[in-house]
Amino acid sequence: MNFDDTPQEAEFRAQARAWIEANAPHQFRDELQSAGFGQPALRSTDVMTQAKAWQKRKQEGGWSCMHWPKEYGGRGATPIERVIWLQEEGVYAKLSAAFLIGQGMCAPTLMAHAQEAHKRRYLPPLASGEEVWCQLFSEPVAGSDLAGLRTRAERDGDDWVINGQKIWTSGAQYSDYGILLTRTDPNLPKHDGLTMFFINMKSPGIEVRPIKQANGQSHFNEVYFTNLRVPDDQRLGAVNNGWKVSLTTLMNERASIGAGMATGFPEVFEMCRQFDTGHGKAIDDPAVRSRLAQWAVRASGLRYTAYRSISALSRGQTPGPENSIGKLVAGSMLQEIAMFALDLQGQAGVSMDPAQTAAAGRFQAMLLRSPATRIEGGTDEVLRNIIGERVLGLPADMRADRGMAYNKIPTR
Repeated sequence: MNFDDTPQEAEFRAQARAWIEANAPHQFRDELQSAGFGQPALRSTDVMTQAKAWQKRKQEGGWSCMHWPKEYGGRGATPIERVIWLQEEGVYAKLSAAFLIGQGMCAPTLMAHAQEAHKRRYLPPLASGEEVWCQLFSEPVAGSDLAGLRTRAERDGDDWVINGQKIWTSGAQYSDYGILLTRTDPNLPKHDGLTMFFINMKSPGIEVRPIKQANGQSHFNEVYFTNLRVPDDQRLGAVNNGWKVSLTTLMNERASIGAGMATGFPEVFEMCRQFDTGHGKAIDDPAVRSRLAQWAVRASGLRYTAYRSISALSRGQTPGPENSIGKLVAGSMLQEIAMFALDLQGQAGVSMDPAQTAAAGRFQAMLLRSPATRIEGGTDEVLRNIIGERVLGLPADMRADRGMAYNKIPTR
């Protein structure tokens, strides 16, 4: 494993750093620095307006969607150059959160399965931030068991008529387009009767209902489809081959989420250095130092595991299962740290007022957001299965419905 830049990488890093210094919205730096963990990236202005402005500036400068081909709005950069850019963009990357799903999950699916004309139409405005995309997969009865979904698509001439419901769809309320997984043949086993489409989220027959979360925000949504008509031209992959198409999305989802998940350790360490418990600084307490040491070891392990991915990218190789491991460890660690920080604050830990609580209410927001972190992109249980079966080679879970037609599977 080599942690040093090659001369070419060092030159690229210097160029990226100089461009960011000249073009980044520095007026928001302090606000972005203190945001995150379920808090809005910006409170002083409309975050979507600023996010689109920053994304557009990056695209015009040749720094958006670094690894994409140039004809689709990217730079044609190497994987390691993309990693270097993300490292240098730093805190300003928080402005790109609204585009994570579209650029990191939907776009690779379009590149792999869409018609060439559609790639050239939809990918450049996705790269520039002019159009936002969402991913319509999970349903009330098919979250972790995605292949058990019930949203139906029935052929009607050159169109498909779609009816059903999706849930936990991030960003649906401000998305222009989305990729949608549906059931097209209930007579086949549940993995074999699925088909994927991309849809215009402003079409008649689509209703988006934001879900109020514990932290007061509405990042997730319910989405209802009532006789939504989608041209067959917008199908991704072959009919009833949607499961294989969805694997493209899911693999990129875990890479996008798991590769750079925050753990909260730097923040809790700094809080312990500053926080007075009434008996001195928290960090002087041996019990506190013991907990910090445990998290320091885990954070170090995550960091060096991520470096293995970076080193593989630098050599032109495909990274292994590091990103699934990263999400599993970082998600639980984030929740543990938030709970510890609130316990340390005592009665003040129940207050959400940034002006009255330690660390400006950051850990309160972190705790309310952390359960979603452990669910989105694959629950802890799903990730453990993936690691057990595909990495360690352990026997797969027994499934009574294996090979059974979907419409024969008992629902009670």
